[in-house]
Amino acid sequence: MLRIIFTSEDIARTRVAPGADPIWELVLSLHLLQGRTWDPVMAGWHRDVSDGLRREPEPGAMRTLFGLNPPRGYFPDFLTPYDSGDGFEAGLEAVRSTPAELLHRDLSVLAADNVRPPGASALARGDAEALRQLTDAMRQYQTVAISPYWTRIQAAIEADRSRRARALLDGGAEGLLASLRPAVRWESGVLEVLDYPMSRELYLDGRGLLLLPSFFCARIPVTLLDPELPPILVYPVDRLGGLTPAPGEGAGRRPANLRENGAEALAALLGRTRAAVLEAASDGCTTGEIARRLHISPAAASQHATVLRNAGLLVSQRERNTVLHTLTRLGQDMLNQ
Repeated sequence: MLRIIFTSEDIARTRVAPGADPIWELVLSLHLLQGRTWDPVMAGWHRDVSDGLRREPEPGAMRTLFGLNPPRGYFPDFLTPYDSGDGFEAGLEAVRSTPAELLHRDLSVLAADNVRPPGASALARGDAEALRQLTDAMRQYQTVAISPYWTRIQAAIEADRSRRARALLDGGAEGLLASLRPAVRWESGVLEVLDYPMSRELYLDGRGLLLLPSFFCARIPVTLLDPELPPILVYPVDRLGGLTPAPGEGAGRRPANLRENGAEALAALLGRTRAAVLEAASDGCTTGEIARRLHISPAAASQHATVLRNAGLLVSQRERNTVLHTLTRLGQDMLNQ
């Protein structure tokens, strides 16, 4: 079990990351890709990424990247730098700039329970060329496994952020922390990750905690091993049906299935009521709240939300006995036009 110890100052400084972290998603997706547990929701992504990587050049650097990220257990802290919150390239630059003593420490911990990956000796010495090859492999992997699905990853993260915002408004910072159940339990100033693979305590000491929602995080939330690094807890979000293949889709671009195959779904949006439903969902709205705001039945509100969801304009997430609807980036763009 992991026990994260809060002071009142830590509770006040706890916050949710503003969006998906591209480096964390990359690293955690490597664990999912190599895992033995077959997730049918991610079957299409698993197949397409595996096929795509077989066609990529420079297998040596890619083997190093995979070797640094075993499907279970420890993976090096330096692979997920705090700077990656500023974007993918900032994260890669931080990896390349990792001090040699930290590289040696992290790789020694990894080698204690895993086969030493190729190129690890050069990395442990802080060799600039080895670090460049590693980040090149990360960029190469990102092109195949992350960029084509980035819009949908962001939609799942945005839906979770809306859920956490509601918990914060309803119950304050403690309500936010309590909303992370069932994998996490909040009680008397301690946040407990129940199935964490080792027993440890993390004292925040007034630094607060960054909560990072992640699409590729598995069932158990993740944190860094080094207690001196900025405290972070990466937790899984609802994958909203997984990642369907979308050839040609890139980061920040409209999903290919909407551009090419979504004419019928988007045509169904015509009409004042659905436009009003779309506007109501701009700040997050439950089915019941939509019905009350628009003076329609809950069944009609649910039907309109389903059409909008099928068109890729909103996502729906169940929380106990309610369903919360939030806009995707495409939905927000349409509403702003």
